[in-house]
Parts: sequence; C-alpha cells; structure tokens
Amino acid sequence: MAAILDRLFRPKRQSVRRFDAAGGGRRWDMRPSFGRTGPETLAASAPIRSRARYFVANDGWAANGVNALVTGLVGAGIVPASAHPDETIRAMIAERHTAWAARADAEGRTNLYGLQASMARDLVVDGEAFAVLETGADGLKIRRLPAEMVDEADTRELDNGGYVVAGIEFDAAGRRVAYHILPNRPTSVFASTGPSVRVPAERVLHVMVPLGPGQVRGVSWLAPVLLKLSELNALEDALLVGAKVAALHAGFLVDQNGTGNLPVEGDQRGSVLESGLEPGTLRFLPSGFDIKFSTPQHAQQTAEFVSHQIRAVAAGLGVPAHLVSGDLRDANYGSLRAGMIAFRQRLEAIQFNSLIPQFCAPVFERAVMALILSGDTDAPDFERDPGAYLAAEHYPPAMPWLDPAKDVNATVTAIEAGLMSRRQAVAERGYSVEALDREIAADRKREAALALNLQESRNV
Repeated sequence: MAAILDRLFRPKRQSVRRFDAAGGGRRWDMRPSFGRTGPETLAASAPIRSRARYFVANDGWAANGVNALVTGLVGAGIVPASAHPDETIRAMIAERHTAWAARADAEGRTNLYGLQASMARDLVVDGEAFAVLETGADGLKIRRLPAEMVDEADTRELDNGGYVVAGIEFDAAGRRVAYHILPNRPTSVFASTGPSVRVPAERVLHVMVPLGPGQVRGVSWLAPVLLKLSELNALEDALLVGAKVAALHAGFLVDQNGTGNLPVEGDQRGSVLESGLEPGTLRFLPSGFDIKFSTPQHAQQTAEFVSHQIRAVAAGLGVPAHLVSGDLRDANYGSLRAGMIAFRQRLEAIQFNSLIPQFCAPVFERAVMALILSGDTDAPDFERDPGAYLAAEHYPPAMPWLDPAKDVNATVTAIEAGLMSRRQAVAERGYSVEALDREIAADRKREAALALNLQESRNV
C-alpha cells in the first residue's frame, strides 16, 4: 500500500533535452541517454541553432572552425561540367550555365558559387540550409532562407494520409512534397505572425546531413562543442580576472600584538595609509604595526589545459586543430599532411553525399531546364533524351597541399597514368576545359603571329 501511495504522490520527473548544447543543467546530473533521433533533434534544433550563431559571432575558436569547414567544403566553388555526349552541345551548355551562374543570386549580391559558400555556412552553423528557386521575368533565381522561416511549430496530420513535421510536408508514402514557409521577409527587423505559405518541394532546396533515420530538421554541427566553448570562455574570463588581481600590489597593515597606535592627523606615518607606495618611497609605519603584501597564486599549467580544450573543440568539429587555434608551433610537414588528408576525406564524404545531391545537382538541372525552355539554349532533341542535357559531373576545388610544385606534378602524373582526365583536373581548379582549350589555342596563335617562343625562353 505504501508503494502505491508513493507512486501516486511522487512528483513527476520533468522531461529534459538530451543534447547537452540545448539543455539547461549540468551534463551528468542523470544517467546519460538519448531517445529517438526525430523527436530529440526537433526539440533541440532551435536552441542549439541560437547558441551556435552566438558563439560563431563572438568566439574566435568557433569562427575559425566554421570558416575552415566552409572553405574546405566549397572553396571557390563546386563547378559543374556537362556530361552530354556531344562535345558541341556540352560546350554550349557550359557557356550558357557560366553566364547564368554569374547572376543566379536573387538578391544580386553574389554569384552561384557565393551562394554555395553561404549554404555551406548555414549547413555548418544551423545544421541545415534552405533556398527557394524563383522564376521571373529575368529568369531563374536562387533566394536563401533562414532556417527559422520554415515553420518549426507546424506539426500535424493531414486528411489525405500525409503529415507535416516542423514545417515539412510528407505524403502518405513518406516523400517530401512541400515546405510550409512563414511569410516574413528574411530582411525583416521586427517579428510578425501569419499563416505559413505552402511551397512545393521541387522549388525548395534543403541541405542537411542527418544524424539518423527519422530526422527531419538539421542540428548545428557545433552541438558537440557548444558546452565546451561556453566553459572555455568562462575559464578564460576567470584566468583574465586572476591576472588582473595578481597585477594589483596590495598591502595590509597587521597589528602584531594589539598595542599598535593609529596615526593621528598630520602624522607623516599616516601617509602610507592614505597614498599607498610609490617607487623609491620610504615610510614610517605606526608603532606596533607590520605590513604584508598580497601574493595571489597563478593557476598552474593553464596554457596547456586551454590548448587541450581547443584541441577538443577542433575534434568535435572534425577540423585539424591548427585550423582552429592558428598555432603551428608544434606542426611539421608530416603531421600537417596527415591531418589534412583525414580532413579532406571527411569533406569529400559530405560534398558527394549531401552538398552535391541536395544542392549542386538540382540547381544545375533546374538552370539548364530554364535555359532550354526560355530559348537561350538550343536543344533540338531535348524531349527525346532530356537526361543527356541534365547530366553533369560536379568537381569540388582541389584541396591545396603544402607544396604546389608537388601538387602539379602529382596531377600531371595522374593524367599521364590514366587515373584522371584533363577535364576533371581543370574543373577542380574552377575552369571549364573547353574554355581553357580555347584560351590556350588563342595564346598559341598570338605567340605565332608575334614570333614569340615562350617555351624556349622558359628553358633558358
């Protein structure tokens, strides 16, 4: 009977978020556990996103790590290369797409590759990136959206067997069919309310790297390190305050036997109490008093501990430590190369498994489709074989190593051994092989017309 009453009147245990970065208490105030990925990520995504934005804007270590990831993922841009079997059509698509890419931004602030970098930054900081494809009088445009504009509060069942989860609508088969976007302008200064607008999924680009099945919205990549960044900031503040206190030269008069007489007004011995000490000053102390100076203890081995914490932050972000700290004192050629190889492998997995299929490939297909439908690009057999026009290879920029000469020699060797094509090597440098060949041919023609022999001059 007592056990039953105890269960009835026992206070209910409050539910807590299992992401440390989204929780409000200490990490180990209970046994660690994690629920289903979908509910956990939905509950944690918004507070983690807010805190991640704060630290990236205010913390140098976080900003360095995010910049390293964005630069590694996109660099100068992930360049598409048409895979159409006809060389003439392939060159035409490349030329038209390059012209469109220069004006792809709906806000007119950057080009397609600048949008790629911005989407990659949103992916890292917010855990997800959104953009809407808009078609108007000036053609196809891409407009970025903040993650919070996709209505996170909209979760419901639909009459047709479909359902909406955090602003993303699914059909009965679990396929994404629409996004419910709040009508606020991304540039709005003041928050406003209103019913969300249903936008078909084919017009929305949603980039995220899921943690597990059932996840609908992304979680910031800074989630594993936000708490550590907060504690690291607190530690640095404490060390700074300690250093300021240690810099204070404070003295205390001690009455040694209880018989000390305090100085009277006008007594020169009292000046030590009123004005302190100056360099080279000699003062009389009141009778019976001694003086002791404060000697605050500096924290021991703090520099190594802070360095360890920064390395832990870098490990949580999956970034080599020197790209977060900027400290190359203990680095050498072998360690830097080993760290960058592992970093490159991680980036390639994200590029080819998430960023390219979720953003780059859909954008290329929609752009080529829009160019063909508008008449800007000739496609006589498009209806018969549309896939040939929309097919493309996407080449992320080659990651520079520590020795450019060795990099070039390695590329030349790979081409000569048949392990890489010139098209791939040129695309990794952000160029079109057709355009490069035309430029080289023009250079050779101009050199011949001017009787120049640059090759001979280089060999001298």
